[in-house]
Amino acid sequence: MATNKTALLLAVLCLFLVSEIGMLMVEAQVQRPDCGPKCASRCSKSWKPEMCLQTCTACCNTCEGCVPAGPTASKEVCRCYAKYKKGRCP
Repeated sequence: MATNKTALLLAVLCLFLVSEIGMLMVEAQVQRPDCGPKCASRCSKSWKPEMCLQTCTACCNTCEGCVPAGPTASKEVCRCYAKYKKGRCP
C-alpha cells in the first residue's frame, strides 16, 4: 500500500515538473525580440537591403534585440553587436 502511494506521489510530481518545463519553454518563445522594425531602420540606406536585413535579423536575435538605432549609429552602442568583426553585423 505504501509503495502505491509513493508511486502515485512520484507520478504527480513528475507531471507537475513536465508542465512547468512546458510553461517555461512557451514563455521563452513569447519573449523573442522584435527585430523587424529595428533592422528596417538600420538597413534603410543599405545598397543591398535584403542581405542587410537577413544579417541584421540574425545579429539582433543573437544579441537579444539590441541593434544600433538608425543607419549611421555606432556599433559600440550594443556590446554584443560590436564584438562581431569584418562586417558580419551591419
